[in-house]
Amino acid sequence: MAIKARGAGLLSRAVAGAAVLAAAALLAWPSGDPAPFRAGALLVFAVGLWASGALPVHVTAVGFFLGAVLLAIAPAPVVFSGFASTAFWLVFGGLIVGLAVERTGLGRRLAGALVRTFAGGYLRVVAGVVLVGLVLAFLMPSTMGRVIVLVPIVAALADRLGYPPGTRGRDGIVMATALGTFMPAAAILPANVANMVMTGAAETLYGVHVRYMEYLVLHFPVLGMLKTGLVVAVVWLLYRDPAARPPAAPDASGAKCALPRAWTRNERLLAVVLVLTLIAWALDSWHGLSPAWVALAAGFLCLLPGIALVPAEDFERKMNWGSLVYVAGILGLAAVVDHAGLGRVLADALVTATGLEQDAPARNFAALVAVGTLLSMATTIGGLPGVLSPLAEGVALASGLPLKTVLMTQVLGFSTVILPYQLPPLVVAMQLGGVSASSGARATLALAAITLAALMPLNFFWWRMLGYLG
Repeated sequence: MAIKARGAGLLSRAVAGAAVLAAAALLAWPSGDPAPFRAGALLVFAVGLWASGALPVHVTAVGFFLGAVLLAIAPAPVVFSGFASTAFWLVFGGLIVGLAVERTGLGRRLAGALVRTFAGGYLRVVAGVVLVGLVLAFLMPSTMGRVIVLVPIVAALADRLGYPPGTRGRDGIVMATALGTFMPAAAILPANVANMVMTGAAETLYGVHVRYMEYLVLHFPVLGMLKTGLVVAVVWLLYRDPAARPPAAPDASGAKCALPRAWTRNERLLAVVLVLTLIAWALDSWHGLSPAWVALAAGFLCLLPGIALVPAEDFERKMNWGSLVYVAGILGLAAVVDHAGLGRVLADALVTATGLEQDAPARNFAALVAVGTLLSMATTIGGLPGVLSPLAEGVALASGLPLKTVLMTQVLGFSTVILPYQLPPLVVAMQLGGVSASSGARATLALAAITLAALMPLNFFWWRMLGYLG
């Protein structure tokens, strides 16, 4: 374990060092117009450090802000435009709601009830925990929060079913939980940071507004429902295992899953807030409010002193301010890349490399999915929208695809995880559940291969039927 940790640390430092050297080379590059090269240096620096994990993500974001203003790449309103984006406030409201879900115990109550409902054979357990992740994705807009709530519960369930740490069956239950919290959630607008960064960049850069139900209809049938079934099938096939020992008595091992019978006052209040929030999101085409303002209203209700689902001290001490700075940094990076003209340069290179052409929607669709999937291995899932969004307009002109379609193909890229390191919540879940990197990679590689071979063609036909591909 120590050798693996040292190896990972050396790789992280190597990637970070390469990013810094490449950024320095771009800054020193002789050119008549230094703006694109300065923006490129900042892009390589930020993405390289985010991908390597050498620094906390919010520290890299602050470094980006500092570098952008010192190098005068763009005016301050552009550099700090992420703080004015709807995506920033969607994350802000979602984090407050996530605090409320954690503090009231409602998340544990819902997760525990669903897990106990599906306890039984291995296939039933796997299907149950994946369904738990899907249900919570509608209620708790934070993949990391869902992971932290669910993994201890399913770990206790695995103990009760006879799967101690290190067994294949336990690895499968933990991976089903982790993958079930992210894979289908990519199809639900407020459920992941990457979703919100992409829609925020679309609005900031192009004035393109994406509504909750529009996003759900476009992505959920394939990336939501079919991907959920695929996660269940892959985990069951790869990890199914007879119980390693007889199940322990429920009163001995079920304590971690025990929940109070009566709902508390805070749980009831939060349930009302969540139901109203979901209704408001579902009716956004009627009332016209952005999902961000609905989330902000939900957060406001949670903070109100009379309701106090999130007391002031919890808001000050437990709020994930680092995630907010990270989101603002990614959105600001996209705006700076666009302002400096680097987006057009990279778009031209992307068009040349992928052979995008007019009147070839199937080929263009496949090329964009491949670019997003492979690029996410360098940027990680959260950083992909910040890199691809500024290129969307140039790609749309070259391919003949609508701008919104090009933007939405990012979802297909960042929802396809090839290796666990690309998704920090997945890494956290594996650490909490004691799953090795090699064991987790079995599931992600299999899912990625089947997704690209089977689900992406289905996505193409679904999008074509909806009119997104002409």
